[in-house]
Amino acid sequence: VRVKSILDFLSPASPQLYKLDAGWPRNPASIKGVPYDVAVDHLNSLVYVAQRGDNVSKVLVFTEDGYFKTAWKTNTLDMPHGIFAVIDEDIKSIWITDVGQGPYGHTVKQYSPSGSLLKTLGTPGIAGSRLSPLQFDQPADIFIKGEDEVYIVDGDGGMNNRLLKLTDDFSLQWILGGNGTKPCQFFIPHSVAVDDMGRVWVADRGNKRIQVFDTFLGEYIGSWDTCFLEDGPYSVRFTADKKYLVVVQLNISRMLFLAVPPVGGIGDCNVVSTIQMADGVRPHLVDINVRTGSIYVAELGAEQVHKYVPC
Repeated sequence: VRVKSILDFLSPASPQLYKLDAGWPRNPASIKGVPYDVAVDHLNSLVYVAQRGDNVSKVLVFTEDGYFKTAWKTNTLDMPHGIFAVIDEDIKSIWITDVGQGPYGHTVKQYSPSGSLLKTLGTPGIAGSRLSPLQFDQPADIFIKGEDEVYIVDGDGGMNNRLLKLTDDFSLQWILGGNGTKPCQFFIPHSVAVDDMGRVWVADRGNKRIQVFDTFLGEYIGSWDTCFLEDGPYSVRFTADKKYLVVVQLNISRMLFLAVPPVGGIGDCNVVSTIQMADGVRPHLVDINVRTGSIYVAELGAEQVHKYVPC
C-alpha cells in the first residue's frame, strides 16, 4: 500500500502563498554557525538568529532588510535551541531555550535585546524533572502570550516530554505530559504556539502529530496527524493574518501552510499550500514578522536562514 504524500491532499490549483526572498541575508557568510531558530522584533525591524558552533556568537542580529547588525558577546549560552522575542511598547526581551550539557544548559533564559542575561528558569547545568525548584531536560521552545502566559515545551529528546504553563511570576499554573502516544502525552514536543482563540498548539514531533489544548486548564481539544505521514512537525507558528499555521518538516525539507480552524474544535488537518525546498536544506524552526507577514526559516542542512515573503 502506497503511503500518501502530503501532495495527495492538495488540489492542482493550490495557491502559492509565499515566495523566497533570495537577497536575504545580504551577506550569507555572516552566519558562520548552524542556525537553530530565529525571532523577529517587528517594532524595531530586527531579526535574531540563534546559532551553534565553535568560536561563534550564539546570537546574531540582522536588520529586516538582511544586513548584519551585531553579534551578542554573552558567554552564558551552551547550545541554543528555541528563541522567542517579547516585543511591545513597554517590554522588550529575548528568550532562549538552552539544551546544552554544559554549566548553562537545561535552562530557559531571558535576555535584553543587547544580550544581557536578565533571568534564568531551571537549574543551570543540571537536567531534571522537579517542579520546585523548576528543572528542565533539554527544553525545546517557549511562547509568551500577553503579559501573564508563559508556555514551555520540555524536552528535545531528554527525560521530560511535557508542556508547562507558567504565570507572569513564573509559578506553575498547569502541566501536561509523559512519554507516550495517548492524548496529552508527547514524544519530543518540539515547538509551541498560542492562537487568539485560547488554544495551545504543540508540535509533537516524535509522534508525528500536532496536539491542541485549552489555555485555561490545559484540557485536550484535538490532534492532527494525517498531514504528517512522511515526517513529523518541527514548528508551529501562525501567519500574520492568523489564517494559517506554518509547519516545517526537517527530514523532507518541506514547509506546510495549514488552515487554522475557527474557535472550538479543530476538525481535520487541511493543507492549503506547501513549499518544497531543496534536498538537504532541513528546516528546523521558524518565526513570523507580524507586521510584514514575512517568514524566516532556520535551516540546519543549509546552515542558513532564509526569508519568505507573501506573494
